[in-house]
Amino acid sequence: MNIHADLPGGGPAPKPLWAIALAGVAPFPAAALAYVYGPPGISPDALTVLLSWSAVMLGFLGGVRWGLESGRAQPRWPRLALSAVSPIGGWALLFARGSIAMPWLLGGFLAAFILQWLFDHSAPDVPARYPRLMTVLTLGACLSLALALEQALRM
Repeated sequence: MNIHADLPGGGPAPKPLWAIALAGVAPFPAAALAYVYGPPGISPDALTVLLSWSAVMLGFLGGVRWGLESGRAQPRWPRLALSAVSPIGGWALLFARGSIAMPWLLGGFLAAFILQWLFDHSAPDVPARYPRLMTVLTLGACLSLALALEQALRM
C-alpha cells in the first residue's frame, strides 16, 4: 500500500522538480572540477565548498526522509531515528576536517551518500518517482566526491 498515493508522485517527476534538484546537485561537480582542474589558488576553497555542500545535502536528504515518514498516520520510530543519521554523519565528517586525512574524509562522505541511497531505496511507501530522483542526485554527488578522492590520493 502506498500511503502517498494521493500525492502526485506516481508518474515522472515534473520538469520544475528536476530543475530544482539538478540546481541542488550542481555545486558538487562545480566544486570537484575546480578542486581537481582549477588553478592551485582556488583548490582549497573548492574543497571546502565540496565538503560543506556534502554535509548540507546529507542533512537535506535526512530531512526529506524525516518529512516522508512523519507524514504517515503511524510514523515508524526506527525510520524517524535513522533519518537523523545522515545529518549527524555529515556534521561529524565536516567537523573531523583537519583531524583525519583528506582521502578518508572524502571516502567517508562518499560512503555516507551511498548508505543514504540504500536507505532511500529500502524505504516503503514513498512516491514512485522518489527512487529514480534520488539515484540521479546521489550519482552526481558520488561521482564528484570520487573525482576529488582520486585527486586527494595523488597528493
